[in-house]
Amino acid sequence: MRSFTLALTAVLLSCSPTREKHSDPAEVVSGMFEAFNKHQWEDMANHYTDSASFLDPAFGKTYVVQSRADIVKKYSGFQQAFPDIHDEITDMYVSGNTVTVEFISTGNAGDGTSFTLPIVSILTIDNGLIVKDATYYDVENP
Repeated sequence: MRSFTLALTAVLLSCSPTREKHSDPAEVVSGMFEAFNKHQWEDMANHYTDSASFLDPAFGKTYVVQSRADIVKKYSGFQQAFPDIHDEITDMYVSGNTVTVEFISTGNAGDGTSFTLPIVSILTIDNGLIVKDATYYDVENP
């Protein structure tokens, strides 16, 4: 019976996501931005819980819950509009399980439209995953 339990445990562990889970909040956030910049949307989404809370001007003025599938859909759409979308971290501040990130998001569309947008995100990490993402940027002057 013991060998069956060990074998079952090994099978279950092998079915877990391939992304290595980090407990250091700065590593979690850095990994999420790395996946973003590689346009690896599923990997990026796997840095969040499947029911993360988002505060983002794109969603309105209150928190909304997004699944990993929602995250993949949102950022895949951004990539359709701006194939070279990229975030450059300018500063990162860690306080316990909260990481505040200042970054510049840039992108160019096929029609010559481009943007440069300074953004601040306050990310809350729990058990190696982002559970809350409060993002702030100027929606009037992107």
